[in-house]
Amino acid sequence: MTAILARGLIKTYGDLTAVDHVDLEVGEGEFVGVLGPNGAGKTTLLEMIEGLRRPDGGEVRVLGEAVWPRNGGLQARIGVQLQASSFFERLTVREQIHTFASLYGVGRAPADEWLERVGLVDKISTRVEDLSGGQAQRLSIACALVHDPELVFLDEPTSALDPQARRNLWDLLSSINDAGRTVVLTTHHMDEAEALCDRVAVMDRGRVLVLDTPASLVRGLDAPARITVAPGVLDHAAALELPGVAEVEHDDLDGIVLVTRDPSTVLAELATSRRLDGVRVQTGTLEDVFLSLTGREYRA
Repeated sequence: MTAILARGLIKTYGDLTAVDHVDLEVGEGEFVGVLGPNGAGKTTLLEMIEGLRRPDGGEVRVLGEAVWPRNGGLQARIGVQLQASSFFERLTVREQIHTFASLYGVGRAPADEWLERVGLVDKISTRVEDLSGGQAQRLSIACALVHDPELVFLDEPTSALDPQARRNLWDLLSSINDAGRTVVLTTHHMDEAEALCDRVAVMDRGRVLVLDTPASLVRGLDAPARITVAPGVLDHAAALELPGVAEVEHDDLDGIVLVTRDPSTVLAELATSRRLDGVRVQTGTLEDVFLSLTGREYRA
């Protein structure tokens, strides 16, 4: 089954073409990412698919139904989490989700269950303006899912979150997809797309450049390998002294990343010094894919 079928979508604003003849097909139960730098057209594309913005050209069908003219019947079947969370002022977390649930005819008990699923039970009496960024994002996702939609749209749900909060939210998003929902995610974080998505559409300047699995996109690239070493195993200076290491990158959660075009030499050296615990090797990244497609480095 096809959850989304878009053909030739166009959206212009004066001389600016925000979305330029985009095709996108998403299967039922897939987790698909639309990634690219700020200004690539990701949000505009999603808004047309969601029925929030009328295309200037092309057509789109969602869950087998036409989106335009505006199809109110689809609203109960999809869930939308916007880039900026919008809540009713001065309401508590529980009041907030109860209000959203009532708009869909959903009872309070199922709404409370969603607060438990997103880890906000201890915040039910907290006003939304007093939530942290990560807590507000989790509440926003719960409100988007309270009516049990078949298809979920998430627009940069982890933007402005710290690394640990991002990883925690990744677990939640994976569980949503594992429960059988189709998920479409926009992000400008390449690592997020690699970690979560079955397939990714790389978008730039209003166009989808490629759509495939992350593994297929990086396979065969003439790109350096990245070897992640667990925290505390190596410091920056010692890492730079390893034979074959060209560059050292930091990772806030996972330790440090050794960039090399000779991974076998680096791994042999790590084995000699018994430093292989927690080592992970990646032979290419989506940043490398973007560079190969556009001829320029990725900038969020």
